Amino acid sequence: MNIRTVLSLLCLVLYTALSSAQDHSLYQQREFVSGSDTLLYRVLYPEDFSESREYPVVLFMHGAGERGNDNNTQLTHGSKLFVQDSVRKRFPAIVIFPQCPKDDYWANARINRDKTPLKIRFRYGRKPTRALGLVMRMMDSITEAPYVKQDQVYVMGLSMGGMGTFELLYRKPGMFAAAVPVCGGGKPASVKEYATQVPLWIFHGARDNVVDPVFSVRMVERLLKEGGTPRFTLYENANHNSWDPAFAEPELLPWLFSKTMEIRNIK
Repeated sequence: MNIRTVLSLLCLVLYTALSSAQDHSLYQQREFVSGSDTLLYRVLYPEDFSESREYPVVLFMHGAGERGNDNNTQLTHGSKLFVQDSVRKRFPAIVIFPQCPKDDYWANARINRDKTPLKIRFRYGRKPTRALGLVMRMMDSITEAPYVKQDQVYVMGLSMGGMGTFELLYRKPGMFAAAVPVCGGGKPASVKEYATQVPLWIFHGARDNVVDPVFSVRMVERLLKEGGTPRFTLYENANHNSWDPAFAEPELLPWLFSKTMEIRNIK
């Protein structure tokens, strides 16, 4: 490898790192405090944000690998989608990325990690985890702001965040106008709380060897049984990172932002 090739590769690496840092810098660092508990989160405001206007809100739930306390790692997947110039102009919205601590989990679930795919038992009969409880209280607070469109609050998440998305719909069925769970899963019996009220676009990879696609399939089957009309995309060649093709879907954001509380039962 000659010196010119090495320099070109170094420039590419530096450019990628700087671009990522610039993307992340658009998300302001915030903390939500409830009693003695604190939830770290990042928030992206629309260009030319004004408190005299109203905006949709998107809550994004990250995966288990992005847990921590640096208030940055949760932006690893999904954050670039919302900072694209075309997206910011067409869909001005407030986008929130909370961060789950390392020792917590978005979903209340018992997980056997001895082998993969993971063995998961969802425990919705119990209280939400500390992390999810904080997210619920944070969203209660944020959605009270006069600049939030109450009929356009959305939730989406991947892997652990996809599980958290399903659980949030169960615990807060009247809050969200639409939801996008990616490579997640939940307790099928819980969907009766929102099946006919909240439109979902569910994604999974058919070759997922971390979270078995059967978890999404079971949720879709139960949603249909309860009268729901979910969209389901199963990527034949995708493994656990089905969020990559999901976030590249040209119809994803137009579909999401077309949903309001008044018309959210439309497929």
